[in-house]
Amino acid sequence: MAEKIVKTEYSEEMQKSYMNYSMSVITARAIPDARDGLKPVQRRVLYDMSELRLDHDKPHRKSARIVGDTMGKYHPHGDSSIYETLVVMSQNFKKGMALVDGHGNFGSIEGDGAAAMRYTEARLEKFAEEVYLKDLDKTVNFVPNYDETEKEPEVLPVRVPNLLINGAEGIAVGMSTSIPPHNLGEAIDATCLMIDNPDCTTEDLLTAMPGPDFPTGGELLYDAEELSAIYRTGRGSFKVQAKWRYVKEENLIEIYEIPYTTTVEAIMDKVAELVKGGKVKEISDMRDETDLTGLKLAIDLKRGTDPDKLMAKLFRMTPLRDSFACNFNILIAGMPRVMGVREILEEWTAWRMEGVRRRTYFVMKKKQDKLHLLKGLKRILLDIDRAIQIIRD
Repeated sequence: MAEKIVKTEYSEEMQKSYMNYSMSVITARAIPDARDGLKPVQRRVLYDMSELRLDHDKPHRKSARIVGDTMGKYHPHGDSSIYETLVVMSQNFKKGMALVDGHGNFGSIEGDGAAAMRYTEARLEKFAEEVYLKDLDKTVNFVPNYDETEKEPEVLPVRVPNLLINGAEGIAVGMSTSIPPHNLGEAIDATCLMIDNPDCTTEDLLTAMPGPDFPTGGELLYDAEELSAIYRTGRGSFKVQAKWRYVKEENLIEIYEIPYTTTVEAIMDKVAELVKGGKVKEISDMRDETDLTGLKLAIDLKRGTDPDKLMAKLFRMTPLRDSFACNFNILIAGMPRVMGVREILEEWTAWRMEGVRRRTYFVMKKKQDKLHLLKGLKRILLDIDRAIQIIRD
């Protein structure tokens, strides 16, 4: 066979290849969809678990089986990213509402990583079944998978505004997304408010959903006008700091809630570094006393220490106070766009209404087909002799 050489400019080929790669990462990896608020890998893991019948009342299945099945059928990008997604969806300190019920070591708020996938097991949470996967065959389109041997849903028929409830974080090529989680009830109240009053403003929505609700707790430090600007434009930042109390009898400080953006390990390492460097001299000891009742970091104070002044210093010098940068960057019809909360809810409600309409038509068509058969059966039963005669002849 004769060789065929195509000459092209090196710069043009690099530009074309890099743009293709960039768009692939943006649209198929890192940025969530405005409709179900999920990245493709999250959607595929949940769908595969529903295909494996891993319902909340069924036995757990090895995580390695779930990861292997997802990778083989729907997501050919390596097992580590799939397992990491499975782990994060099970962590109630990362997600406003956990979607996976993990059995085994799935990591902790202290910074510990999850055990290897061969040791852990998982199944769906009831919330994921009822809210994310119900009526899957009636409401959304199915598209071919990467090798066109299977079908997968284009999006999941999520019945709540998931983008706001569970938030999203991702780094693509040249852009990123960062959406904080919100309270489930407040997000639904805001959605109902907008459905009842389509002309409502961002300030009206803030009355129903006054701010983010991080699963790790903490205290939000923000200006009302700044938060309104974040919700209106989709960009901005605010600070979150730990919650603490002073135990006078034992002369110690207990930290019982920490910022969403950090871990217990990072806080303890930074405090230890400051104590060793002589920058903080008021602390005699610090230990992690977290147990089944909840998170607790105990800081023993030296005699005569003012706890308020010490905490002000620690807030300034450690991750006990941290910033959360918001960037509501999501996919609309496959294209990235930064949107405010009101626009996100408008997109979601429009899509959800279309899903309800499709479900209604689907059910109605099934009923019509059944009615057609019943009418035929009725005519036969009313004149059975004639029906038998027709068949015989």
